[in-house]
Parts: sequence; C-alpha cells; structure tokens
Amino acid sequence: MTTPPRSSVSDVPETDARQIIIHCTAATIRARASPWFQRVFRGLLVVSLLLNVWYIWQPFAYHRPGIPEQHLLGIAGASDRIAVINFEGTISPPFTSRWLRELKQAQDDASVRGVLLVIDSPGGFVADSHQLYREIQKLAKAKPVNVAMKRIAASGGYYIAMGIGEQGRIYVEPTTWTGSIGVIIPRYNATELVEKFGIKSEPLVTGPLKDTLNPFRDMTEQEKSVWGAIMEDAFSRFVGVIADNRTQLDAAAVRLLATGQIYTANQAIEKHLVDQIGYVEDAVADMARSLNLSSYDAFEYRSTPGLIDLVLGVETGEPKTISDQILQASVPQAMYYASWNPWIP
Repeated sequence: MTTPPRSSVSDVPETDARQIIIHCTAATIRARASPWFQRVFRGLLVVSLLLNVWYIWQPFAYHRPGIPEQHLLGIAGASDRIAVINFEGTISPPFTSRWLRELKQAQDDASVRGVLLVIDSPGGFVADSHQLYREIQKLAKAKPVNVAMKRIAASGGYYIAMGIGEQGRIYVEPTTWTGSIGVIIPRYNATELVEKFGIKSEPLVTGPLKDTLNPFRDMTEQEKSVWGAIMEDAFSRFVGVIADNRTQLDAAAVRLLATGQIYTANQAIEKHLVDQIGYVEDAVADMARSLNLSSYDAFEYRSTPGLIDLVLGVETGEPKTISDQILQASVPQAMYYASWNPWIP
C-alpha cells in the first residue's frame, strides 16, 4: 500500500498558504502565552482604551461648569471669599482660554467679594494679552481686583495687569522684574548660512509680501514699512492701555519708559508703574481689610493639565519638535514679550 504524498505549504495556492501561516502563528502565540502574560496584555488593552476615552472627553470636561478650588489663606469655608487667579508662563493658547474661564467664574460667583491676580509671566501674544486685559476690565467693574507680581511680570504680563483700572493696586515683591513695554516680532536672518551651503529659497508667491519675514533673504524696504506700521499699532495700544490706567502717567511719559527695559521693583515704584512692595499674603490681607471682612476664605483656582496632556505635550503652548519650531518661526507673531525669542524658556 502506497503512502499518499505529504502536502506542504508550497503545494497550496499562495492565498491559502498565507492563511495557514497566519493561523499557525496565532496558535503558537496563544500556546506560548502564559496566563500571567495574557492578563497583563488584557490589562494594558483596557488601560489604553480608558486613556483614549479620557483624552477624547477632556475637551468637553474642560468646559463643564465649575473649576476646582484650593484653600489658600484665611478660614476655609467662610461665606465671604477672595479668589486668587494665577497667571504663570507665556500668555498663549491653551492657557489663555483657561484664564478667561477662571476670570468669568470669579465674576459670576456671588460669594467672591474680591479678586487677586498673581502674575508671574514674561508676556506673550498681543491678541491673547488684550483678550485677558478686556476680561479683567469686565471683572474690575463688578468687584475689586488687585495684582500681585512675583518673579517677573513683564511686557504682556504687565499689559494684563492694567485691566484692574485706576482703582486697583499693584503689589510687587522686592525682587520682581516688570516693565519691558514694547512689541517684538521674532525673526531669524539665515542669509549667510544659505550662502555658505549654497541654498536658494524660491517660494512661489502671489504677491511681494506673501513670503514676508522669510529668514533666507534680507527684508525689503516695503516689508520694513509694512511691519513697522503693524508694530506701531500694537505699541500705541500698549502705551494707551498704561496711560488710561495709571493716573500718574500720560502717553508721553509712558513712551519715555517704553524702551523695552526691564525695571526692578524699586525702579517700577519710582516710575509709577506699580504701587507698593508686598507679597501675595499682604495683598490678600489688604483686600480683606478694604472690604471690611472679619473672616474670609482666600482660595485659588486649580486648572492643571491632565496626565494625557503632559504625556502628549499638548498643554505646553510651545512647539514640540524641531520641525514644529521651524514652522512656528516662519509664522509672523506680534508679541508683548520680554525676550528676543519666545520659544526659549
């Protein structure tokens, strides 16, 4: 009796052979995987699924009513409250929207008798600074608002402080830096580098200003004129905001101070940019006295980034990769910022 020939993968059609290999491989993995490995693998899948659901939900969660609070000074749970809103870091998305929500919540909360803005920022985007300034103006019309400056409250950081108006007071620590009144549009000039490596930049454009601020060529006189007008518009607005809100300064006096210089705490007091030396607790205590509060609860809003934000880097407000930085550098950015380059921490 003859033995039938043994079939092999090569004897079957190619499609069937692939299926046989896939099934065999899967069976081998299942056979080799220990119960412990299977439990860990399933657990990781569940965690991954939950994190993805959480990440998708976060944009909605950020907009739900109510922002977490944390007791800071005074008596926790007292009926009269003083809200402390912290402005830390560069004034830019996504932080701007969070600060706007905190300002709105402080305005709408009837238990909040006064608000202290604690600023520790070198400034940021022109548009974002003005959005915050405008919202602070609305808040200051509804209830008393003061400012406490910490390490640095310069350029846009000083701009938003002007929202408290003539009635508000600005406290600075002895080591605070402030001022840096002015506008900057970051730009790189890589023309010598281009010549060294023999690179040519030849973008296809529909007009002479479409590739303006191109770092691979010198600026034209037309570009300098156009951008000069744009910067003067933002600069004049900055000067006007200070003159409107600091009673001892007019536009001419502000322009004399607006060289971009950073001022120390004592210099700022001497030049009437701020009011007095004091820390956060001093500013809170003074506000409580001015409001005749025998007991009060001073608290701060806690809008902190979530785990997924930190892992993915979506909350930093800064370019995440070298390519992102290159692209970001090519976009015109008018800024109230106390540095030549806003992307250097």
